[in-house]
Amino acid sequence: MTTDAGLGRIEDGAVALLNTAFPHVGAVLEQEGSLRCLASCAVRRRISIDEAALVAPLGRPRAVWGVGLNYVSKAARTGRGLPEQPILYLAASSGVSVPGAQVVIPQAVTEPDYEGEIAVVVGRRLYQATEAEVWPAVAGITAANDMTARDVMRTTGTPALAKSYPGFTPLGPSICTPDDLEDCHGIGVRTWVNGELVQDDTSAGMIFPVADLLSRLSWFAVLEPGDVVLTGTPAGTGQDRACFLADGDEVRIEVDDVLPLVTRIVRPADAAQRDHRLTEPVS
Repeated sequence: MTTDAGLGRIEDGAVALLNTAFPHVGAVLEQEGSLRCLASCAVRRRISIDEAALVAPLGRPRAVWGVGLNYVSKAARTGRGLPEQPILYLAASSGVSVPGAQVVIPQAVTEPDYEGEIAVVVGRRLYQATEAEVWPAVAGITAANDMTARDVMRTTGTPALAKSYPGFTPLGPSICTPDDLEDCHGIGVRTWVNGELVQDDTSAGMIFPVADLLSRLSWFAVLEPGDVVLTGTPAGTGQDRACFLADGDEVRIEVDDVLPLVTRIVRPADAAQRDHRLTEPVS
C-alpha cells in the first residue's frame, strides 16, 4: 500500500513502512516489473492501519482499461445475451482518486452509479500474450469503483465520457500479489451502499476470465507495467436496482485479500434535490 509516509506492507494487522525511495507502487512496477523487491526491504517503523493516511497506490496509471458486460449475472439481469468479444474501453487516468476520498458528482450528471470491480495491475509488458503468459505478468489485484454516469452513457454511447469525470475511478487501498491470492480463479467482489450488500459475486462468474481478457486485449494494445485493467462488474449496480447515488452515500467495495475501498459521494445542492430513483431500470 502507499501512504503519505511511504510504501508499506500489511503485517499482522499493522502497516510496516519500508525503507525505500519509491514514492508509490506504480513507480516500483515501472522500474522493477513486479513487487517482489519490496519483500526484502527493511522496515523502518510500524503504524496501525487506522493511522495510515492513504494515497493513490499506483500514482496516476498510464492507462486504465475497462470492460463492459463481463459477468454472467449482469448479462442475465439486463436480459442481454453473452458477448462474443469483450466490450473494451479506455477511461482517463485523471479520474483515479485516493482511497476514502469524496467524489463530487458534476451538476449535469443525473444518474451517477457505482460498479464494484476487481482491478488487475500489470507488472510486466504484455503484447500478443497467450493466456498462460498473463498471470505470471500480473503484479497484483486491488479493488476498484468504476463509477459511471448512466445518463451520459445513454446519450453519448461512449464509456470513456461516462467514466472519466474527476474521482470517478477510485482504486486501492492495498494491492495483493498473485502469490498471496487464496484463489486467483474465484476472487470475491462485494459492494455495500450505506451498509446494504448490493453486489456479491466472484471472478468465476466472469464471461471473459482475467487471463483470457488480458490476453485478448494484448493483441490490440501493449499493456505496460503499472497499467490497470478493470475486469467488469456483477449484477446489483444502481442501474439494476433503479436507484442511483445521492449526496452523503457511502460505497464500500471489498475484493478478496485486499483492504476495503470506501467512496463517499457529494452532490451539488441543486442536483441533490432531484429524484435519483427511476421507475424502471435503464438497459
